[in-house]
Amino acid sequence: MKIAIISDIHGNLPALQSVLNDIKSKDINQIYCLGDLVDFAPWGNETIELIRSRHIPCLLGNHDERIAFDQVIKPLSHQNEEETSARIKAINNSKKTITDLNKSFLAELPFSIRLKYQVGHSNWSILLVHAHPDSNDRYIFENEDENEFSALLQKENIDCLIMGHTHLSYTRNINDKWILNAGSVGRSREKNRLASYLILEINDSGIHPEIRKLAFDKSKVISSILDSEIPDFYAHFWE
Repeated sequence: MKIAIISDIHGNLPALQSVLNDIKSKDINQIYCLGDLVDFAPWGNETIELIRSRHIPCLLGNHDERIAFDQVIKPLSHQNEEETSARIKAINNSKKTITDLNKSFLAELPFSIRLKYQVGHSNWSILLVHAHPDSNDRYIFENEDENEFSALLQKENIDCLIMGHTHLSYTRNINDKWILNAGSVGRSREKNRLASYLILEINDSGIHPEIRKLAFDKSKVISSILDSEIPDFYAHFWE
């Protein structure tokens, strides 16, 4: 059994297409998406429609929630004045351009998905969230204390927790259980800025994660942002 987990596409259709093409070559049984389909690149509607057309189960990310329910844009303490201004303009652009049909789709997405697999004589429980089991505004970073990870796994009664949100992929094994971050398909904060996603092979012996990182047409993303109403700040991100 193999499943693929994608997250944080942020309207970056070329990156999503690269990832889906790679998944197609990997004998994957099911794809799941952890949310944040919109904002920061000009293909928000196309991204939503591709996820819908492929019938990929998807979670509600914090950016999706803001667009679906027209929530107030709150400044983030870690962003400077330039990024704060660009972020507000980019999100307002999504509010204006995402269709009502696609907003309705986002509004119906679940907060989490629990998966249970029986493989041979083994049973595995996996929880998918966008950011944290308690909130889409919380972050779980790789350097969290091991005791905190263990407590979270025990509280949720799971063998594996998978999230995105930080745009930083990682795998942590805690007493043969896993905390995994799929990274970001469309707006990686890692040095290589590649499109990241996660493959899980699930068998009788356990859960075996693999982080995949792929190139995509960044020049197309840059030029398309520059030609759109999205602030140029998000094109410079890729340079």
